[in-house]
Amino acid sequence: MFLMALFVIGLVACGEESNGESEGSGDGDLTIGISLPSATHGWMGALIDNAENQAKEIKDSEGINYVMTNAADPNSQANDVDDLISQDVDVIVMLPIESAALSPVGQKVKDAGIPLVIVDRELENDAATVVVKGDNEGIGVNAGEYFIDKLGGEGKIVEITGPPSSVTEQRGAGFKEAIESTDGMEIIASQSGDFSTETSLEVMQNILQAQPEIDAVFTQDDGMALGVVQAIKEAGREDIQFVTGAGGAKGVYESIRDDGLISATFLYSPTMVREGVKIAADLAKGEEPEETMVILEATEVIKDNVEEHYDPDSKF
Repeated sequence: MFLMALFVIGLVACGEESNGESEGSGDGDLTIGISLPSATHGWMGALIDNAENQAKEIKDSEGINYVMTNAADPNSQANDVDDLISQDVDVIVMLPIESAALSPVGQKVKDAGIPLVIVDRELENDAATVVVKGDNEGIGVNAGEYFIDKLGGEGKIVEITGPPSSVTEQRGAGFKEAIESTDGMEIIASQSGDFSTETSLEVMQNILQAQPEIDAVFTQDDGMALGVVQAIKEAGREDIQFVTGAGGAKGVYESIRDDGLISATFLYSPTMVREGVKIAADLAKGEEPEETMVILEATEVIKDNVEEHYDPDSKF
């Protein structure tokens, strides 16, 4: 009977280990919690893929487990992070859907003594252990300088922004800072396209009806730029000289390459999350971060250098 009891206990233990593996857990004791938005557009879809692929690589090479969640709205994401805290993960990687809405839950993570890596959109407090992001202000400044050069310092500009977040604020502030150095540049309309191609199409349709004269359009995201161009083409407008984006999407690169209406974009690669997950693994092991702020360059991509960045097999 004693041997039989040991046999049964062994079966139960094996079953529990198998269930853990099927949920993405490895053999190690450390776990990375990853909280991301849902894949509402191409850039985010590519970022989610990069996050999971990097987490799998770390699991295979170092035995560090990971739990990954995706949320459609700030409330759902806050609940996801609460769940990760209750699971007592060793570190959390979070891309906040909205900066203000997710700042309190970031503070909960800090209060729980869990290191927090923030990717892309910053919080409005100091809860993050490390922030990994692109140069959002640099995107705005570089775009503004591009507009001044292309328009000769005079033009009526439409701005299509993202949802409320540090990304939106910094890109908008950088752009305004650049064009304010020239008296002839005027933003005649500014509305949110919610980082969505479909929303930006609808928003631009309304702007085109309200504004009879537009020289160029600054969008804060490549997906939004594609929606804006569709609206312009459907309206048959020929006064708009060019549109710019941000990110590095294949469709935008093709427009730049083929002399389309989108003539420039500024790099903001979804691969940035890989760096965030790598840093999280180090933090989970108790290592101190080399930097608390990691900023990736906002390289200008125009026809002269587009082939250096274009990948026909890219999912984004």
